Amino acid sequence: MSRPKNQNYKGHGFSKGKEREQRALIRFKTTLMNTLMDVLRHRPGWVEVKDEGEWDFYWCDVSWLRENFDHTYMDEHVRICHFRNHYELTRKNYMVKNLKRFRKQLERDAGKLEAAKCDFFPKTFEMPCEYHLFVEEFRKNPGITWIMKPVARSQGKGIFLFRRLKDIVDWRKGTACKKFQGFEAQPSHYSTSSSGSHDPRNSDDQRDEIPVENYVAQRYIENPYLIGGRKFDLRVYVLVMSVHLTNVAVQKTSPDYHPKKGCKWMLQRFRQYLASRHGPEAVEALFRDMDNIFIKSLQSVQKVIISDKHCFELYGYDILIDQDLKPWLLEVNASPSLTASSQEDYELKTRLLQDTLHVVDMEARLTGREKRVGGFDLMWNDGPVSREEGAADLSGMGNSVTNTHLGCVNDRKKQLRQLFRSLQAQKKASS
Repeated sequence: MSRPKNQNYKGHGFSKGKEREQRALIRFKTTLMNTLMDVLRHRPGWVEVKDEGEWDFYWCDVSWLRENFDHTYMDEHVRICHFRNHYELTRKNYMVKNLKRFRKQLERDAGKLEAAKCDFFPKTFEMPCEYHLFVEEFRKNPGITWIMKPVARSQGKGIFLFRRLKDIVDWRKGTACKKFQGFEAQPSHYSTSSSGSHDPRNSDDQRDEIPVENYVAQRYIENPYLIGGRKFDLRVYVLVMSVHLTNVAVQKTSPDYHPKKGCKWMLQRFRQYLASRHGPEAVEALFRDMDNIFIKSLQSVQKVIISDKHCFELYGYDILIDQDLKPWLLEVNASPSLTASSQEDYELKTRLLQDTLHVVDMEARLTGREKRVGGFDLMWNDGPVSREEGAADLSGMGNSVTNTHLGCVNDRKKQLRQLFRSLQAQKKASS
């Protein structure tokens, strides 16, 4: 249960299922009336708690976190859906700051080759505090396009493109929005998210707000990969159970944008599309580079995010692919939209949330050694997790390949049936 606390406490990592008492009744709370509520209400043994009732599981919004986390005592088994300062990764300016710092650290400790693995985000400057550094870089490369983004807004609000320093001068005077309405980037051009969360009709459910609106100036990717002549980006869900990177799982059934109908492709279909045009080796390299983005971005905030055993986070990564099949990290969402835009989207998000709850494991059924749970693959557990023995080595880095199967065929229902039957059999054998 949760209740107000009288003193501070620290979390010490992720409790694995075998170390926790199994629970038949889970009291949950949430304020989100969307797919999430449907999944929670239909989960066996879970009952809804309203108002000030005691709860075991709270899918809270970020405003509750800011106002209440430091004043709430939580029993060992209690879980909430955000880390205390998750914004270190999800605010555009903080994400870039942490990635830059981590890259410098890698270059000092492991050399330039290892540091180059962090070159997956466009050159970016925080405005206005890095204005003079930006001007210096701008003058080195005249004629290229830059994009200005507010650090804490969504749906393309406040975003504009520019190629002249004069445009920035106007922005600093507060006139850029008026002068460049016709030049503002349209949401469908740069942020059509495969999850629907950046669809103009459907924003991410929760966005962080800060009192002073800063921007980032970012080099615009002018050679995006196009399907049917249209630009798109990918939404991939990454579930983090501990910021000490003891347990990171990636959701391999993430959707993708359908260029003609304006709806979504499953990532499996997107991977097949690419393989038919570029070959399986090139596509394997692309998805391996995406795995690198997930791990390196989380490593960049490992020392600054407060890791608490009661917390987990379902991040929504937005990734753009260029014509050279290089993935670029656009942003990370701490509250990816769970509101469905279609029946297909509803079914996908239902599966996503069901599997998230399986991994969070409030019922304490898992052993902590599972490499796959439904649509999630475990990709990091105190180090990279490799695929099953005998898998082909496509990495060129040794005898193992990372245990991710983004875009691969997955019989989720069969896998879950086998997993929980096996766990039940193990329990009976040990009793």
